[in-house]
Amino acid sequence: MAGVSAYPGRAVVDLAAIRGNVAALVGHAKNAQVMAVVKADAYGHGLVPAARAAIRGGATWLGTAQLTEALALRAAGIAAPRILAWLYAPGAPLRQVIEADVDVSVAAPWAVGEVVAAARAAGRLARVHLKVDTGLGRNGVMPDALDGVVVPLLRAQAEGAVELVGVWSHLAFADEPDHPTVRAQEEVFAAAVRAVEAAGAHLEVRHLANSAATLTRPAVHYDLVRPGLAVYGLSPVPRLAGPEAFGLVPAMTLEAQLATVKPVGAGQGVSYAHQYVTDRPTTLGVVPLGYADGIPRHASGAPGRLGGPAQVGGPVQVGGRRLTVAGRVCMDQFVLDLGPDAPERAGDTVTLFGAGRDGEPTAQDWADAAGTISYEIVTRLGARVPKEYVH
Repeated sequence: MAGVSAYPGRAVVDLAAIRGNVAALVGHAKNAQVMAVVKADAYGHGLVPAARAAIRGGATWLGTAQLTEALALRAAGIAAPRILAWLYAPGAPLRQVIEADVDVSVAAPWAVGEVVAAARAAGRLARVHLKVDTGLGRNGVMPDALDGVVVPLLRAQAEGAVELVGVWSHLAFADEPDHPTVRAQEEVFAAAVRAVEAAGAHLEVRHLANSAATLTRPAVHYDLVRPGLAVYGLSPVPRLAGPEAFGLVPAMTLEAQLATVKPVGAGQGVSYAHQYVTDRPTTLGVVPLGYADGIPRHASGAPGRLGGPAQVGGPVQVGGRRLTVAGRVCMDQFVLDLGPDAPERAGDTVTLFGAGRDGEPTAQDWADAAGTISYEIVTRLGARVPKEYVH
């Protein structure tokens, strides 16, 4: 493992892959602008470096969930492009956000008053995107309650406090493009846009498409698409196709060094509760990353016992071989059964996941082993794991 540091693992982030992924998404979006969603520390890839790479790839907007993420981008000197932040509670630092020229979402009646007050305190126009709940049942104004938000927003716009520049929503089943809720939400969104425009709004952008819809439903691209996962080269529709089908390349490789390599006999219990027991003399290798580093405990591995099903552990590549976690994942480490004649030594590199081009596992492989989604695998990367940027 090149560039060894004091920490026995690292996440290598390929910024050229992020640039290339965004360029590919620009091609998929055709006439719509692209907002690269960089929330959650850019899905674990590093907020500021990933944002800069996305801009170089052609993103004309950046999106963050938390206000603090948007402020961090501006503080890092990212003066352009436009940024939208959308998730906050009463009492949030909206004045700072407006002063930093960040667009804000309004998803509830109470937010109108707070945004207007913050804009007046800042002495600056607040750019607002109205979030409509078209069927996800999460954040957003219900369609039958739109008047209670649109009317005061347009009143504040007439007074020069805000400008209603966008209407947006989020799909519940975009990863299943033929699911009936997708079409239903499209219709609710179109009706909401018509209602807001009929009330007198002159919208700059309408946006509904996430990564999955950007890649599979061009009819809902509108003026702006909001890819997140796809920016980092992972497929949002793994049951339909992998990233390569969309011209995407996974940008993160997670590596570690073997800490301990030792021979053991048959019948040796491995890790907590001896969930895994060796069935022959073999060699065990300790990988010094654990659930404190973001390795899912649900990706622990065990053979079937007493006729029960086997639990296939998270996959790794070591010495050109594909192995899986043996026993339970611990806070700081997990174990591999390297086999009876293993050539590995302490210090050798173990690749947990990467782009898959050289046979190494991918984040999707880990998601499958842990019963989750690739989003969680990359975003849960622990803060203590150093990131190294290439290209």
